[in-house]
Amino acid sequence: MDAVVEERGRLRAVDVAASVGISVQQVRNYVDLGVLPPVQRAASGYRIFTGEHTRALSVARRMAEGHGWARTREIMAAVHRGDLPAALAALDGGHAELDRERADIRRALGAFETVLAAPSAGGPVPRRGVRIGEVAALVGVRSSQLRLWEQRGLLRPGRTPGTSYRVYDEAEVRAAQVVALLRRGAYPFEIIEAVLGELRTTGSAQRVRAELGRREQDLHARSLRRLRASAALHDYLRWRESTGR
Repeated sequence: MDAVVEERGRLRAVDVAASVGISVQQVRNYVDLGVLPPVQRAASGYRIFTGEHTRALSVARRMAEGHGWARTREIMAAVHRGDLPAALAALDGGHAELDRERADIRRALGAFETVLAAPSAGGPVPRRGVRIGEVAALVGVRSSQLRLWEQRGLLRPGRTPGTSYRVYDEAEVRAAQVVALLRRGAYPFEIIEAVLGELRTTGSAQRVRAELGRREQDLHARSLRRLRASAALHDYLRWRESTGR
C-alpha cells in the first residue's frame, strides 16, 4: 500500500480514511491531535495528505492495540513534534505498568496464602459479637485504627440497637485480623481489599489461584501486543530518520 501511495503522491482525506476503514472526520481529528503528521494545504485550502499519513495511521492503529488510544495519542504527538525523549518516556511508562501489575498479582497471591496460613485470632466469637476494644486487643491494634479501616470500607461491623456501639461478628473479627496481618506485611490497601473481597465471597484458595492465573495470562497477551506495537513504532522512527522527517 505504501509504495502505491508514494507513487501517487498527493492523497485526499478520504483516501487516508479508507486505508484503515475510518471516517474522514477521524482523520482530521488525528491530524489536530498530532497522531498524524502536520498537513500542508493546497491553494484551495484543502489539506494535502501523502503516504506518510497512511503510514503513521497504520502505526497508530497498531500502537492503540498495545498501548490504548490515550498513550498512543501522547506518543505519536511527541514523535510528530520532534520530541523523541517524551515519546520514549511515555512508551516506557506503558511497559512499566505491566510490570507493576505482575508484581501486584504476585503480592495478592502471597497475601492470600499468608492469610490462609495464619491461625484465627483468639477463641470463638460470641453470637452477640464483640466490641471494638476487644477486637483491637485480639488483633493487636488501636481502636482508632479499626475505625480508620472501617472508613476505608475494609471492615463492616454491626451496630447495637439503641446505643449504636460497634459489634464485630466472627467474620468481621477475622477480617480485622486479615487487615492487621497484611498491613504489618506492608501490603497496600488495594491488595488487602482484593483479598478481603475474595474471603467475603467464597474464601476459596483455588478460586483465587485460578483468577490470578487468568489475569496473568491476560497480562502475557497484553505484553505481546505492547511489544508488537513498540516494534511498529521503532520501524516508523527508523523510516522517518531515513527520509529526513
